[in-house]
Amino acid sequence: MKNVFYWSIVAALAGLLFGFDTVVISGADKKLQNLWESSDGFHGTVVMGMALWGTVVGALFGSFPTQRLGRKTTLFWIGVLYTISAVGSALSNDPIVFAVFRFIGGLGVGISTIAAPAYISEIAPPKDRGRLVGLYQFNLVFGILLAFLSNYLLSDIGDNAWRWMMGVEAFPAILFTLLCLTIPKSPRWLITRGLVDEAKAIYAKVDPNGSFDQLLQEINQSVTSENKSESIFNKKYRFPLKLAFLVAFFNQLSGINAFLYYAPRIFEEGGLGESASLLSSIGIGVTNLIFTYIGISLIDKKGRRTLMYYGSFGYIISLSLVACAFFFEWGGLLIPIFLFLFIAAHAIGQGAIIWVYISEIFPNHLRNAGQSFGTSVHWVLAAIIPSLVPLLFSSIGAGVVFSIFAFFMVLQLLFVHFMMPETKGISLEELSDKLISDNINSKK
Repeated sequence: MKNVFYWSIVAALAGLLFGFDTVVISGADKKLQNLWESSDGFHGTVVMGMALWGTVVGALFGSFPTQRLGRKTTLFWIGVLYTISAVGSALSNDPIVFAVFRFIGGLGVGISTIAAPAYISEIAPPKDRGRLVGLYQFNLVFGILLAFLSNYLLSDIGDNAWRWMMGVEAFPAILFTLLCLTIPKSPRWLITRGLVDEAKAIYAKVDPNGSFDQLLQEINQSVTSENKSESIFNKKYRFPLKLAFLVAFFNQLSGINAFLYYAPRIFEEGGLGESASLLSSIGIGVTNLIFTYIGISLIDKKGRRTLMYYGSFGYIISLSLVACAFFFEWGGLLIPIFLFLFIAAHAIGQGAIIWVYISEIFPNHLRNAGQSFGTSVHWVLAAIIPSLVPLLFSSIGAGVVFSIFAFFMVLQLLFVHFMMPETKGISLEELSDKLISDNINSKK
């Protein structure tokens, strides 16, 4: 188990870089807009949003390197992309070059949401799978906290503080790239490539008490029975496809990425000064980390569905309070408190389960494609919504924006209650059969 935990931690560091890369630009948000005298539209879609469009492309096509090159090799190249992006962004002198390097980092983020959860889910025992895949999310929010803290510490070092904010990511990116050389390949992936002896040697370290012959038989049966022309869009996979779409859809319609990208700006809209806004952002990172840890500790005990209930109720309450705070101009410390509650609800619910859930619900031979679909839905919305935030705040106001997010969380609660099945403690192969069976039975 020690081996599996270490390998999971290394793979999950892709999440730390994901979180850091996504949020670090929030500290440079207004500085870059003033430096390049960008309009709200250009700043939101190009300067701030280009990394998210890179993430969309990475999520759409990340299944190809993840399957062809393998999970381990793909993780290595993700580290290279992060390193190039950090150095290039820090040295950029105009918004277009900056956007190109941010796009490269976004590619790394998008591909990592496929490769890292797939790798961990395939080496983890069923009883620990939620907790171990959850390490990806835990590292993600730890990366967010580090980015907020880094931005705060570097904010007063001069006019070029934004360059240091963007460039410091290169250090953990290089470390992650080197650590990827120390982990083995996924035994499930090796079996699908016909490398049975290598898979057997690794599986003996993954699960010394498990039956490799049984795993081999289950995977071979799956490969033998699969139609080579099958895709996730075949009718029998409609149910897991709907689940992946709706989990990803509601994740972003909570407004989480819009908030993380513009946390200092939102706090300033609520009446806090620039320094207090950056400091409050650190509080967001701490809250996110604490409640993500709670969510991960509960995911294999309470289950994915129960955590989604907790999160949905928390979303509805917190987003409604934030909307009221802007409508009635409550100001002061109330908005940060309500947003801390929002982050806690996200961390213990959607934040804890999304990458675990999408990595579980598709069969072995379609897992990469299924994850690519789910993460693509997530990142298309994650690119569109934050890009619109500066424009929406200046046109319809923050109160209306947060009210819309609250409404969609009511719809998420209905989805959880009426449609979302539990997946805890079931092997990936058994779970695939169950979801296909449930899809067929629901049509009878």
